[in-house]
Amino acid sequence: MNKLEFSFEPAPWEQWLGNFPQGASVPAGGLLTLLEGEEEQELEDALQAMEEAGMELDIRDLPKSFGSGETALRLRQEQQLAEQGISPDALEENDPLRLYLEEIAAIPVCGDEDLLAQDAAAGKESAANALTNLGLSRVVEMAGAFTGYGVLLTDLIQEGSLGLWKAVGSYREGEYSAFRDRWIRFYLARAVALQARSSGVGERLRQAMEDYRQVDQRLLSDLGRNATVEEIAQELHLSVEQAESVRAMLENARLLQQAHPSAEDEETPEEAEQAVENTAAFQMHQRIADLLSSLEPEEARLLTLRFGLEGGKPMTPQETGRILGLTPDEVVAREAATLAKLRK
Repeated sequence: MNKLEFSFEPAPWEQWLGNFPQGASVPAGGLLTLLEGEEEQELEDALQAMEEAGMELDIRDLPKSFGSGETALRLRQEQQLAEQGISPDALEENDPLRLYLEEIAAIPVCGDEDLLAQDAAAGKESAANALTNLGLSRVVEMAGAFTGYGVLLTDLIQEGSLGLWKAVGSYREGEYSAFRDRWIRFYLARAVALQARSSGVGERLRQAMEDYRQVDQRLLSDLGRNATVEEIAQELHLSVEQAESVRAMLENARLLQQAHPSAEDEETPEEAEQAVENTAAFQMHQRIADLLSSLEPEEARLLTLRFGLEGGKPMTPQETGRILGLTPDEVVAREAATLAKLRK
């Protein structure tokens, strides 16, 4: 009897995520665009894979969304509340969010988080409970940064609390606060991505990318040079911030395609030479070099190792840590701080 052989091709999202090093930040808009038309379980599976790989989910390329009706009014109010600092005094007395904020404010919290984290990792349930209570106010603080994307604050806080509990239960070593914040941030971003998916954001982003590409090509022909983001935004009737988000998505897609071309996309030597001369590509690489030069040598070295910016293979936090004498959590924390510095 012949043995049956089964061969399972990786899903497109698996191939796409495979281009990112462990612990990297993945654009949510790109993921939703890739999964447009797929079952929701595919997005759940992709998010689970990212969670297991310690990846971040970056929602900055997602459009702000408030919907309509009473929910839209509440979402706008909550965004204003977050901008002013989430305080129960700014809410009605019987507001569920106010009641929750008052409830966690009344919980007695004390103790050193790092010591409690070590005790919790050793299996002490009382330490885990105390660590959770200490982290609830941090969940509320971080949830404020995720308002304006169509998810109510109460739902964000609930999802962020799941991230907190995940951090408390899985922490073993390293800087606890960075570890905790990473898990809270991932679950907050996860809630936003799932809401965006249900609102059909993936399809709208795909169309926005196509519109941006067409306008960029037309302006190149009309102006005889590469158009600025401001000029493209004006043509598309978008804000500069929105156009910049679409441009970043296109750039990510282009880089990934160049790194992993399909057989039919392989270039001839003449096409490859033309691609090298492409002005937009040259400017992009020059921009990366300029950004790295603005960092401290240690910061630039860390990003270069993590993302293979000098032609090497991207390294995991563990591999990078061994070279730089850091723990994996310290690598992730410093990477996040350095990327935040670049964004500013």
